Amino acid sequence: MIFSLGFPPLQEEPAFALRRRHFCPRLANPGQHLKEEFKTGGEKMRKINLLACLAIVLLGTTLMNAQATRTWVSGVGDDANPCSRTAPCKTFAGAISKTAPGGEIDALDPGGFGALTITKSITLDGGGGQVASVLVAGTNGIVVAAGATDVVIIRNLRLDGLLGAGNANAGINGIRWISGKALHIENVEIFGFNNNGIDVAKSDGGQLFVTNTVVQNCTGSGLRAQNTATTMFGTIRNSTFEQNGFVGAYANDFSNISVFDSVSSGNQFGFVAQSLVGGTATMNILTSMTANNSVAGMQSGGSGITSTINLEGVGLFNNGTGMIVGGGGTIKSWGNNYNLGLGTPTAPNLTQQ
Repeated sequence: MIFSLGFPPLQEEPAFALRRRHFCPRLANPGQHLKEEFKTGGEKMRKINLLACLAIVLLGTTLMNAQATRTWVSGVGDDANPCSRTAPCKTFAGAISKTAPGGEIDALDPGGFGALTITKSITLDGGGGQVASVLVAGTNGIVVAAGATDVVIIRNLRLDGLLGAGNANAGINGIRWISGKALHIENVEIFGFNNNGIDVAKSDGGQLFVTNTVVQNCTGSGLRAQNTATTMFGTIRNSTFEQNGFVGAYANDFSNISVFDSVSSGNQFGFVAQSLVGGTATMNILTSMTANNSVAGMQSGGSGITSTINLEGVGLFNNGTGMIVGGGGTIKSWGNNYNLGLGTPTAPNLTQQ
C-alpha cells in the first residue's frame, strides 16, 4: 500500500530542455538576453559616436593648424582669410603664422603690408613692377630673429621709415638682423629711418647678402654691422648707399664685408671699417665708387683695434678727404685705384696675383 503525503508528484524536466539551457542559455530566457543585447549595443554605439566626434575634432584642429608652403597678401586682403591666392591676407604678420618654415609669402598687388618679425626660414617677395611696401613709425620695419639654421630672403620690397620734417616718430631701422644662418636682401629700397637702413647686431656669425639694393636718407648709416663673439661675413653687390647721416656702409666689431660694383655717395663717410670694442673689422672693396661724402671717402681704424680695408679698382671723387687711416687701421691697395682727394693707402701695396 502506498500512502500519499499530499505533495504533487515530482516532474522530470525534459531532456531537450536541459540541453537547451546548458548549451544555449540565450534560448532559456530570450527576453532577458534581448534586453542585455540592446543595452550592450547601445553602449557600443555611444562609444563609436564619441570616437567619431573626437576624430572629427582632431581632424579639424589639424586642418586649422596646417601651414601652406606659399601664402599671399593683398592691399585689399583680410588677415582672417587663409592667405590663399583667392582669399589673401592683409599683412605679412597675418600671413607668416599660416606659412610653413621654408615657405614663401608673395604680394598679389600693391599695398602696405606692415611691420614683421621673422623667426623661421621664409621668403618675402613683393613681386616685380608694383609697390609692395612696409611703412612704419617708431618701430623697426622687419626684424629677423631666426634660428641657427634658418635662411631668410627679403626681395622686391620698399621700406619707408617716414623720416621727414614734422615727423618726430620715424621708424628705427629698416631691416634689423639679430640671429639666423643667412639673410638675403634683394631688390629692396630702404629710406627714411631714424637709425640705420640695414642694422646687423649678431652673436652667432652668419652670412649677409645685399644685392641690387638702395639705402638712402637714414639718420644713421645705410648699413651697419656691429657684432659680438663670432665674425659675420657680408657681401654687397650692385647696391647704393646715399645721403645717409653718418656712413654709407659701416663694418664694426666682428664684421668682414666685401663690396663689389657699388656706390656710397652723399654721406659723411663712404665706407668705414672700424672695430670699436673687440674683434676685427674688415672691408674688401672692388670696382666701386665713393663720392661726394663730406668727411671722407673711406676710413679704416680710429679706435686702436685692428681694422682693415683692402682696395681694388675703386674711385674716390669729391670727398672731404679721400682716405683716412686711424689708430689700429690699415688701407691696403693693389695699386689701381683713383683718388682725387687727400690720403694714401698704407705702404706697401698688395701684390697682384
